[in-house]
Amino acid sequence: MTSEPPYPDVGRADFPALEARVLDRWAAEGTFRASVEARPEEDEFVFYDGPPFANGLPHAGNLLTGYVKDIVPRYQTMRGHRVDRRFGWDCHGLPAEMEVERELDVSGRAAITDYGIDRFNDRCRESVLRYTGEWEKTVTRQARWVDFTNDYKTMDPSYMESVMWAFKQLWEKGLIYEAFRVMPYSWGAETPLSNFEIRLDDATRPRQDPAITVAFDLEPRTDDPGPMRLLAWTTTPWTLPSNLAVGVGPDVDYALRRDPDGFVYVLGAAAQERYETQLAGTENLGVVKGAELVERSYQPLFDFFADRTDAFRVLGADWVNAAEGTGVVHMAPGFGEEDQVLCEANGIPIGGVVPVDDRGRFTEDIPEWAGVNVFEANPQIISTLAEAGRLIRHDSYEHNYPHCWRTDTPIIYKAISSWYVRVTDLKEQLLANNQTINWVPDHVRDGRFGMWLEGARDWSISRNRFWGSPIPVWRSDDDQYPRTDVYGSLDEIEADFGVRPDDLHRPTIDALTRPNPDDPTGRSTMRRVPEVLDCWFESGAMPFAQVHYPFENKEWFDDHFPADFIVEYINQTRGWFYTLHVLA
Repeated sequence: MTSEPPYPDVGRADFPALEARVLDRWAAEGTFRASVEARPEEDEFVFYDGPPFANGLPHAGNLLTGYVKDIVPRYQTMRGHRVDRRFGWDCHGLPAEMEVERELDVSGRAAITDYGIDRFNDRCRESVLRYTGEWEKTVTRQARWVDFTNDYKTMDPSYMESVMWAFKQLWEKGLIYEAFRVMPYSWGAETPLSNFEIRLDDATRPRQDPAITVAFDLEPRTDDPGPMRLLAWTTTPWTLPSNLAVGVGPDVDYALRRDPDGFVYVLGAAAQERYETQLAGTENLGVVKGAELVERSYQPLFDFFADRTDAFRVLGADWVNAAEGTGVVHMAPGFGEEDQVLCEANGIPIGGVVPVDDRGRFTEDIPEWAGVNVFEANPQIISTLAEAGRLIRHDSYEHNYPHCWRTDTPIIYKAISSWYVRVTDLKEQLLANNQTINWVPDHVRDGRFGMWLEGARDWSISRNRFWGSPIPVWRSDDDQYPRTDVYGSLDEIEADFGVRPDDLHRPTIDALTRPNPDDPTGRSTMRRVPEVLDCWFESGAMPFAQVHYPFENKEWFDDHFPADFIVEYINQTRGWFYTLHVLA
């Protein structure tokens, strides 16, 4: 006797097929659109969807955050709120340019200019939309409801006009300025980077560099116990040809150690144990305070800039100590942020001492290594110092070092002209606004994000590139008749130039020139500055630029800003969340 099965045999479930049928039904019946339109416009739950770069395929991280971006709006829809979910595309910046450079086999600003900025940007425009179909297919397949039909793109003229408006708003508030200062520089991408870009993901990671100790010979004084040699430690030997000063801690004790040849080595007393081998056989002559060394002169290591009469002095700096290295710091103000500040405060400007080109190679100012990448020049520089008897010690040093987030090349710090937002002027407002945000998890507010805001620095927003929103600044090309014009709308451009451009990209925007109204001779011309905006500035403008504020939808935006919900992965606390917060 056979027993009947307790339940009918329905076979194995084909879950992918079931999912496909659900998706087909949603598409056929317009379920997503109906779920939005069935809710009242006066009861909106506002969600900001961060724009991905459209010239790459979606990855696991996009899918993970995508589920959260779907679940919360669905839940709010079920509670009766209207939740528009507009997809967006981050179109500008290094991701697109690097892709096109590889495709065209051109690299560097000079090669791109020779190829043609117009042709290069046309290729970028094509590249950024290459994978939109794959994105829509993947996002739809994961059952996420999102509006691709009414998407926004950061390269749309309407979006770019709102970005232009934001720049002018900051300018009129005195929050935009231009400065020549040392900042992170990607020689792989040939552009400066902002401080938060070098902290994205694993951009800062372990790297081995040479660590060398070199001797600077002090100019002799009659009361010296012998020829004095300051020992300085550095992990950037390539900056030594540009040395203009050395720093000591005024309150730090410095040991005097005389070798059998009569040379007196000067280094931090606390560093002597680390240099036990090098100091073997030397006589201990006691200690002096760093303040006694300040303003003494020394002989340059190299003669490249030996004609500088204001340089090659010992400077006092409270931040110098002997906890690492020798307690003596070599300073190249063209390649170090603290070096620049200290040197300029002591009457040693950078001047022309930045002998590294856009591609990270020494210029003709350093003829021995002209055309050589600075990192590749390190061994040659070390060898030259050894031959000259200036190399005291040579080690290998592993430390966390920043890399370009797009080219993966180690960055350098280099003095360059750039445009900045005075974030430091906004710091208290940023901190106060952060307290009103409902962070999940809540420790991010005063932890990762709050501490980042505490240390926020002025934001470099200009890039020496091609494919991006133009910095809307025009200047006179004759310093005798200075004038600066900043534009915040197409109407303003049309009023001054007599044309209304339908493309705000280079080189179209660069071609807009006009006579300088302040020049009675009529010979000077107003020309746009060459830089474009950091693409993070554009993505930070997303809340208002996506709706072409303030030119359209002004009342809606004023009533619906800020958003009710936003979600991204944790490192966006130093990326998109940060730029949203600043531009808000």
